[in-house]
Amino acid sequence: MNPPADERKHFPTWPLLAMLATQSLATMAAYSLPAVAPAVAKDLGVPGALSGMFVSTVYGVGIFSALLSPGFIVRYGAVRVSQFVLLATLAMLLSAAAGSVASIAVGAVLLGLAYGATAPASAHLLVPRTPPGVMNLVLSLRQIGVPLGGVLAGLAMVPLTLALGWREALLWQAAPVAALVLLIQIPRGRWDRERDPTRVILHPRLAAPLLLLRESGAIRRLALASVVYSGLQLCFIAFMTVHLTSRAGFDLIAAGRALAVYQVAGVVSRPIWGWFADRFRCARVLLAAQGVIMCVAAILAGRFAPQWPQPLVLLVCAVAGATASGFTGIAYAEWARLGGTRRTEATGLGAGMMFAGVMLMPSAFSVAITASGAYATAYAGAGLLAAVSGLLLLGGDAPVRLSPAAAPRTPPPRP
Repeated sequence: MNPPADERKHFPTWPLLAMLATQSLATMAAYSLPAVAPAVAKDLGVPGALSGMFVSTVYGVGIFSALLSPGFIVRYGAVRVSQFVLLATLAMLLSAAAGSVASIAVGAVLLGLAYGATAPASAHLLVPRTPPGVMNLVLSLRQIGVPLGGVLAGLAMVPLTLALGWREALLWQAAPVAALVLLIQIPRGRWDRERDPTRVILHPRLAAPLLLLRESGAIRRLALASVVYSGLQLCFIAFMTVHLTSRAGFDLIAAGRALAVYQVAGVVSRPIWGWFADRFRCARVLLAAQGVIMCVAAILAGRFAPQWPQPLVLLVCAVAGATASGFTGIAYAEWARLGGTRRTEATGLGAGMMFAGVMLMPSAFSVAITASGAYATAYAGAGLLAAVSGLLLLGGDAPVRLSPAAAPRTPPPRP
């Protein structure tokens, strides 16, 4: 599965940019409709809150595509599967632009059917081409594509919707998506040369990533942390502005500023965590520390009140963003490291666990707020889960890579 030696010696600039662009454009499409939800709701005569169902559908279906994609990646190559992700993104944009509730729902399913493949495809391509000394940094840089896509959706969709309408704004995104499909075809023969055309897709091993859970305690502990951390990440995003405006005396502009600080901290911190993991501490230890820190940030966030100085609120938001949002890059690096020769399956499992957290924890958080009548209880509960799951990462024996015995056969690299 390894590329020729001359492709392994240098920082994988072009493969990284290709995977980063794929993730950014797919995520931008996923968040485009929520970014202009009021306009869509008014035009279609539906509640604006339904926009949340679009993202939930993408991530919900994405759980299955994350778990099922490794077999396709091994057979067809990471570039070909990334092109499929982009084509699904294009199909989602065209379907949603048709302008009905049904077509939007179909678009969400179409995107979800491919969205989960972005992380395992990236790991499959990048890991064997990345020097070990920058592995965490490279995968952390790739993960910037998620928040970057969200930012691009907000920056592009709002003015385009005001100028042209939301349907036309979606169609404008089709051009860069189609262009990227064609661009990554150029290096496809070289980057996908280790694919295994004999890999059987419709096989019981199709859901092999799930089987990794019973093979390694380290995998199980990382899976728990991935669910909790990603879930807490979305809890902060989903509830921060309403909490600050309803309980802490912030106006909407100030609350939006706090959420922006959270998001920016998550973007900036990802490569910093990756660099730190490569230079000073292993990713597993840093992930454990992040769990404890995000627990403290969550408990403090639950206590936001009108008497809190705004700079202190912004500081807590920055710390929360740097941990609950900044963890994903080194988490995927740890998934790939534990997976060894089965890194594609392992990162597929990691993506599925993170998507599951995104689906489950915000709903549980909402129930906790409703039942207790207080944000403090919900934040404290979620924070304690993060701390416990983080500390569990330090338990047990030192994690080792999974045995390659069950890995699918891969032919030697072709000349």
